[in-house]
Amino acid sequence: MYCAMIYREKNAVRIIKQKIVDKGAFIDMNEDIIYGRNPITEALESGRTIDKLFVQEGLRNSAVGRIQRLARECGVRCIITDKRRLDKLTEGANHQGFAAVCAAHSYTELEDILSAARNSDIPPLLVAADGLTDPQNLGSIIRTANAAGAHGVIIPKNRSVSLNSVVAKVSAGAVEYTPVARVTNLAQTLERLKKEGFWIAGTDLRAEQYHYDADLTVPLAIVIGSEGKGMSRIVREACDFLVKIPMPGRIESLNASVAAGVLLYEVLRQRMNKGKAE
Repeated sequence: MYCAMIYREKNAVRIIKQKIVDKGAFIDMNEDIIYGRNPITEALESGRTIDKLFVQEGLRNSAVGRIQRLARECGVRCIITDKRRLDKLTEGANHQGFAAVCAAHSYTELEDILSAARNSDIPPLLVAADGLTDPQNLGSIIRTANAAGAHGVIIPKNRSVSLNSVVAKVSAGAVEYTPVARVTNLAQTLERLKKEGFWIAGTDLRAEQYHYDADLTVPLAIVIGSEGKGMSRIVREACDFLVKIPMPGRIESLNASVAAGVLLYEVLRQRMNKGKAE
């Protein structure tokens, strides 16, 4: 089901190569796994970015309370699971009832992205990914966002792929230059962006206008839906307008990262033409 690429018993760290599913929560390929009470406590106290914390069900002691309190303070999602799952996740190591999934790259605060966008000499441009689960897609979107001059990418904390090493590799280094913010509620974040002067453009096959008919020269946040399901209802309702990409072929939808590339470069084309006209 999975295999360990790197194992360091002293620091209780593993890198898991393949995907593991645990009660609806997924662990992405090549993510760091930390286990044991002390290593996880130190990671939380040091501010290391942790995506998910798995806690063995039925544990009742002071260490459990302390770790869960630290996780809440850090905004880390806690998932209660059984010992068998933790044993598989850590390959039978002495996990003491705890295992944490850590991001391969640090996230950026949304306010820092907005500040950079405000101080930029080009109109603000962001990409919001609503529930992507494929690290290849997210990595490609970050790479294209960087190439097109976007100021940042936004992803939700839950039901979304995280910044794992696959994302970093596929981004071809762009993750080092294009900041990624992780937010608790994407729909609420979009409402905040509206107050900051952004227009929110959602992608939907049912949209009435094509992407090239919309004005994309304004301060803009493009929302890319998840693979298969697209945008959630609440995120769709938070959009100012919806656009679709013409597809006269027999395939009805594009890969999420391809759709993002088409839209981002239409934004770039419109803005360059507007600059020439002025």
